[in-house]
Amino acid sequence: MHQPTPPSATAGRAAVVPGQPPPGGAFRSAGLPASHAALIGVALPGLVISGEGGQLTGRGLDGFYRSGRRLLSRCEVRVAGREPLAVQGRTTGADRARFVGVLRVSPGAGPDPDLVVERTRHADGTERITLTSASPRPLRLPVEVSLATDLADLGAIASGRPGPELAATVHDSGLRWTSPAGRVSVTSQPPPADALASAGLMRWEIELPPGGSRTLDLRVRLEGAGPLRPVGRSATNPLATARAQGDTTAVEALLRTSVEDLHALLLRDLAHPGDVYLAAGAPWRCGMSPAEALAGARMALPLGTRLAAGTLRALGRTQRGARDPQAGLIPGPRRDAGIHLPPGCTGTEATLLFPVLLAEARRWGLPEQDTQELLPVAERCLAWLRNTVGDGPFLCDPSPGGPVRCETQSHALRAALLGADLLDDCGRPGGAGLRQWADELRAAFRERFWVEDRGGGRPAAALTPDGRTVPYLRAAAAHLLDTGLLGAGEYAAGLLDKVRTEQLARLLGAPAMDSGWGLRGLGAKEPGHNPFGHRGGAVRVHETAVAVAGLGAAGYEREAAGLLSGLLAAAEAFGHRLPEMYAGEQRTAGGVPLPHPAACRPSATSAAAGVLLMTAVAGIRPDAPAGTVTLRPLRGAPLGEVSLTGLRVAGAPFSVRISRLGLAMVEEAADGLQLGA
Repeated sequence: MHQPTPPSATAGRAAVVPGQPPPGGAFRSAGLPASHAALIGVALPGLVISGEGGQLTGRGLDGFYRSGRRLLSRCEVRVAGREPLAVQGRTTGADRARFVGVLRVSPGAGPDPDLVVERTRHADGTERITLTSASPRPLRLPVEVSLATDLADLGAIASGRPGPELAATVHDSGLRWTSPAGRVSVTSQPPPADALASAGLMRWEIELPPGGSRTLDLRVRLEGAGPLRPVGRSATNPLATARAQGDTTAVEALLRTSVEDLHALLLRDLAHPGDVYLAAGAPWRCGMSPAEALAGARMALPLGTRLAAGTLRALGRTQRGARDPQAGLIPGPRRDAGIHLPPGCTGTEATLLFPVLLAEARRWGLPEQDTQELLPVAERCLAWLRNTVGDGPFLCDPSPGGPVRCETQSHALRAALLGADLLDDCGRPGGAGLRQWADELRAAFRERFWVEDRGGGRPAAALTPDGRTVPYLRAAAAHLLDTGLLGAGEYAAGLLDKVRTEQLARLLGAPAMDSGWGLRGLGAKEPGHNPFGHRGGAVRVHETAVAVAGLGAAGYEREAAGLLSGLLAAAEAFGHRLPEMYAGEQRTAGGVPLPHPAACRPSATSAAAGVLLMTAVAGIRPDAPAGTVTLRPLRGAPLGEVSLTGLRVAGAPFSVRISRLGLAMVEEAADGLQLGA
């Protein structure tokens, strides 16, 4: 059964999913506009998308956005009637980009440019244009800025139906556009000498002394909406600003960029502003996606538990009520699963993640008051699990005649085991029944989900309704290593026994799955493999990070280190802002990973994966209720010496250093927190 995301969770937000039609219409033949080369600034609900040249031309995705609506589509600068020659465009933070262009304006100046035009563009709807002269004589230059908007929704733009440019009127110190979608204005400081509404032009006469500079500040604003205040820049930001240092320079840059991107993707629940959660990613999914929000909050637990609490509260309010046939379910949209399986319902994943996130957040230091508030929702999630499974061992796809998916069984086992611990610790009944079912699931999985072959076998991707195995090896098998047993290290308690866990580790580390840049979504030797298939061969950062953490915790450090090295190399190629996916082409000497044209960048799960990777290297496993934290770093110290500061355990700052010998030392921790065995 398809369970759509509640309208209240995505109202006013862009929610375009690669692989599925955008809202409001089917794909044109060209599909989604390419975004891989765009410079994207995010400070939700603000978003700005630019080409490398810096001019907003009104073509494609260019523009300033707020809550998924394009406020300004065109912003083109001309000096003395000419466009500056673009020499550089780059992001300088999660929410901003800098563009530099040059011009030769002095007569007889020779071939060298003597005017630099610098543009700094922010996702909050502001742009600063700075002109700097290198001419030995004074300059008097006409400057024009051409502006336009269509006030189109991002879904319409993605479908190739942005709408016509609107007519402007002169307003205050700038221009204004009006449509049924709202009223937008652009103002400048200093005010323009002239504003021509019919052409959408603002003009200035700029005088520059030798070596002098002048600045123009533009602001685009949706009238009546108030100033844009990104959650990530507020005093109530729920995420700590962690830092990393070490022998590998990529470590510092990756964690810094990951944390910045997480801050940029934060959104407030419109009805309950105190609750904050992560949007799935920009530019396509700038709203709530339950499974991604929960997965991102789970990986970001080392930055504090407030994001987890806000996410859980926001999603708890969407849970199906007692009178609903799916009582206890957290609804979510369908997700494409590639060519070998039908689309799956992310509501199942979200419902299973809810008790897992609550249980793990409690271990990281979630206050007891929050735990007790959210516990009834988790109990209903676990009741949904038991009611849906019924007398059988497996949790089936909710679609009629749907398959039994491998990763769903892993999510279900983790929810049952952590849920049972949570119920026991909080003095609630039901833990014994969940553990009994987990034992039945484990036995049935080991009997029916393993495909024997001459290479030692592999886990099946799924079982069909008639009991046949879908034998293809997918990156989703990495979830079999994610038991959530932070302190146990008992991988025999997972769905695979020790021998088959070792075989899976060998498969994930082999070239058919490890592209050298990360884990392929589908093995290179499997039928239907496509290196750009977003579930059929592309590298998905989230699943690769899960594999690194799971392999490391299970003791397969060589395979974990190989995947970790590939992700770090890919991060450097992408300026340390990892997209949600990229092509699974085999890595070659001197090569770089190929971007996926429809990938979100930044992405909540990819940004949070940067946090997971660093804490997996350190092997941080807290148990705040017991007052302990265990450190089990990767013994081979694949990144050399690493120091992590600014993390949070048990509500207090936590810092740890891993030596080049793979030894861990706590340098800062909460009072009374003991180092566990």
